[in-house]
Amino acid sequence: MNQGLKTTLLSVVLPLCMQLVVPNANAQNNTLWYKKPAKVWTEALPIGNGRLGAMIFGGVDDELLQLNESTLWSGGPVKQNVNPDAFQYLGQVREALFKGDYQTARDLTKKMQGIYSESYLPMADLHIKQSYNGVNSANYYRDLNIGNAVATTKYTVGGVNYKREIFASAPDKVIVIRFTADKAKQLNLKINTNSQLHFQKEVLNANVLQLSGKAPAHVEPSYVDSKNPIVYADDDKCRGMRYEVLVKAVSNDGKITADTSGITVKGASSLTLYVTAATSFKAYNQCPDGDEKVAAKNLDEATAKPYAQLLAAHLADYHHFFNRVNLKLNDNKGSHTELPTDERLGLYNKNQGGDPGIEALYFQYGRYLLISSSRTPGVPANLQGIWNKELRAPWSSNYTSNINVQMNYWMAEDCNLSEMHQPLFELIRGLSETGTEVAKDFYHAKGWVTHHNTDLWALANPVGNLGHGDPAWANWPMGGDWLTRHLWEHYLYTGDKEFLKNTAYPLMKSAAEFTFDWLVPDGTGHLVTAPSMSPENEFIYAEGKKSDVSVSTTMDMGIIRDLFDNLISASKILGVDAAFRDSLIAKKAKLIPYQIGSKGQLQEWYKDQESPDPHHRHVSHLYSVYPANEISIAANPELAAAAKRTLELRGDESTGWSLAWKVNLWARLRDGNHAYKLYRDLLRLTGESGYNYSEGGGLYPNMFDAHPPFQIDGNFGGTSGLAEMLLQSQNGNVHLLPALPDAWANGEIKGLVARGAFVVGMKWAAGKVITADLLSKAGGTCHVISKSKLSVKGSNATPVKVKDGYELVINTQKGKSYQLVSSL
Repeated sequence: MNQGLKTTLLSVVLPLCMQLVVPNANAQNNTLWYKKPAKVWTEALPIGNGRLGAMIFGGVDDELLQLNESTLWSGGPVKQNVNPDAFQYLGQVREALFKGDYQTARDLTKKMQGIYSESYLPMADLHIKQSYNGVNSANYYRDLNIGNAVATTKYTVGGVNYKREIFASAPDKVIVIRFTADKAKQLNLKINTNSQLHFQKEVLNANVLQLSGKAPAHVEPSYVDSKNPIVYADDDKCRGMRYEVLVKAVSNDGKITADTSGITVKGASSLTLYVTAATSFKAYNQCPDGDEKVAAKNLDEATAKPYAQLLAAHLADYHHFFNRVNLKLNDNKGSHTELPTDERLGLYNKNQGGDPGIEALYFQYGRYLLISSSRTPGVPANLQGIWNKELRAPWSSNYTSNINVQMNYWMAEDCNLSEMHQPLFELIRGLSETGTEVAKDFYHAKGWVTHHNTDLWALANPVGNLGHGDPAWANWPMGGDWLTRHLWEHYLYTGDKEFLKNTAYPLMKSAAEFTFDWLVPDGTGHLVTAPSMSPENEFIYAEGKKSDVSVSTTMDMGIIRDLFDNLISASKILGVDAAFRDSLIAKKAKLIPYQIGSKGQLQEWYKDQESPDPHHRHVSHLYSVYPANEISIAANPELAAAAKRTLELRGDESTGWSLAWKVNLWARLRDGNHAYKLYRDLLRLTGESGYNYSEGGGLYPNMFDAHPPFQIDGNFGGTSGLAEMLLQSQNGNVHLLPALPDAWANGEIKGLVARGAFVVGMKWAAGKVITADLLSKAGGTCHVISKSKLSVKGSNATPVKVKDGYELVINTQKGKSYQLVSSL
């Protein structure tokens, strides 16, 4: 790890670690379990320490762990000015758009594209073969306890009970696999490693197997038809990082030998395998040519400790994050914890709900996955978290910034995992540097910009491989403006003014400086964006004619308004940049206003134009409803009604991540029952084949989100959606149960976080809050909104009737907790 990055991360993260920790009384419902081994990857179970990840298949004769490392990507630092001719077409594109010549505009926009992103790669396979002399197994069981982040496999062969326990330790930087049998000397194993990448193997110190190699210099996206999609360049030190996997076997009584075919263990009563891995990656802008022996160092330090010490450190570290939030719905009544998870999901689908435990499990699973995949400085969770088995993963398993990487982090703050947000902030910082070059070279603009895709190397240019991509996604230039919302949200949830001053504000301001230059007058007194896209969608502009390049789409206007408003607020809080603030206010006043279309919908395009796909999975023009708050029931009910009409016209069926976005949108529109319907759809059991792409969203048997195929953003977005049903705070209030569905009439939750740095717990019955707890982490006034008439123990504060129920105003002190009780 780059020492500067490590120091920066620790300086930010350590103060944030002082969070409220609540006991997890719901452990019995925090387990995914199965009666048979996984046959395919989407049945395997994920573990991760934020950097190392593994998918565990749970085989009896042949156990497979597919290994990943968060920094193992193809390629290397990129030259951003890959299309020096791009700018000459910008004026021509705008001229064509203002004439209504959409086809010419589209053709010219393609000439402004850059190169594709690089790809996240699989590292290695770890096979563990056990010999039982031909005797079959019985009493098979495997699970993943997300309350402890430990996976267990158990079975019986010939009267011997075998057990494996596997966890990925963040404090000790190692994956630990513990084998035991209830009779002595029954473990006979052969351990081997392999990789789809170029590799070589070597035995170190008699019982350590090393697999090492070099990643490809480039991998083409899976959707590109190429005769040579995977390119190696062994003599290039800047493209194609080195990687290393080390496996060490330790036993008190077994005989251990090793050669390049693997490690052989005979007659052991117990055995511990330690797996470490590392790459030569240093930073997004540095050649990956370091020589640090990180994997060996981590292996030596981990194997010097007893297994019990490793497990205890892992549990303490993991519980510190996971146990902050505890959820119970309807006292788990009707929960089928006695069923294997795949059967349980099948019954849930058949009964159309009726298992509140699995609904809570899905929520907590999202938190588990974020803890497990987002703890590497500068390397956020990607499209698949950190779990990937494909050399050419779907969509390169990169960072897709027109919704997907943002959705990964919607729940980071309100679900009490603020530290996990940090890797995204560091990627944004990198993008601000590479994006400054792109803004200058592609658009002759100040500030910074990023587009549809990025990667480990902070790629910022429009993708498309110099004219081969569809502008609907390749050229979309609002990624940077959207990403800055995460910086602002972090401030709102933590009240950290130093972060606002030193990190958030400069990055937000620079993004706005690009936007100032990107906006152009349309001749009617408005400032518009051109070219402009509503990501991945098209519009019909004449009979038989469609395009995806327009002027000032509603999404563009929503993102820009949001950025300008956030900057205006931030400059006031910090007391800086009054003149710049005035410019923001003046330019915001000239933006195209939101428009309501002929069907009563929030208009998506510059004109009231139809889409050839009226049920398109993207609902980009509703950005202003969620994740932003430019349109709300409280502030502009007419526009909120139009947003609701848009959702009705779009329909409910869609891909997994789109379902998750709609859960959040319906919750913001305070329709808890509709949000719950889509939350249920997220739990729809989906197979590896035979799915309908546009209506196939749901879950695989291992509860990974089915886009399909797998994308992790649906898991994270679903977690965010449930939190949004139970707690909202976007209007300066802490609104308890704003979109509670009828199905969750009773329940309790502890540890959610509201803007203003308030940690909230509550218990409710018959749809109303009975008791609530409030921890004020930053002090200040808290406005609590609830359908119940609440009072504060030991305080004279009295509730006042308001439109949404009752408002209770509490003047809080930093670090103090407050108990609220219902007087109804």
